[in-house]
Amino acid sequence: MVIDEPVTATGLAAGLNLTVDVVDSLLAELQREYNGYTVNAPDADVASMNGSSTAPRGFELRNIAGGWRIYSRAEFADIVGGFVLEGQTARLTQAALETLAVIAYRQPVSRARVSAIRGVNVDSVVRTLTQRGLIEDAGNDPESGAILYRTTSYFLERMGIGSLAELPQLSPHLPGLEGIEEFYDAGRM
Repeated sequence: MVIDEPVTATGLAAGLNLTVDVVDSLLAELQREYNGYTVNAPDADVASMNGSSTAPRGFELRNIAGGWRIYSRAEFADIVGGFVLEGQTARLTQAALETLAVIAYRQPVSRARVSAIRGVNVDSVVRTLTQRGLIEDAGNDPESGAILYRTTSYFLERMGIGSLAELPQLSPHLPGLEGIEEFYDAGRM
């Protein structure tokens, strides 16, 4: 609860002076407990008389972005968010969201390539996304020398996914190929 990014089982094992296997087992047990799965059905009556509950907790333990972290449970997110975000309006602009999407799906990608895809200059937007820790420098393009950008583990964490493979597929949202000839013919006129 005191760290600001997901922590690996190896990191927890080192901090607690336990083996990784023991930590993995404890994390799985804790995750089940937070989800309300710790009381066996025949013991449910006894557990409720002792004050134990089989109901999920208001928070949950998730394994995302290569590590473990505690989150508020989805059904309480609005309530918790009201307390945490009160007075804050640090939302991403439409331009920032579009730029972030291009980088997420095309990474590693140069700023010039993102500008070409979006059709506008993205210099300030890339600076903002970098400052917010959502993207980072991924080296230089060997041909042009341009800086390449990629998303960070913080991006994965904010998206609630474990890897880029979990990003939604774009192909179902693209138009079909029927009529593509008409599109190209219209461009020649």
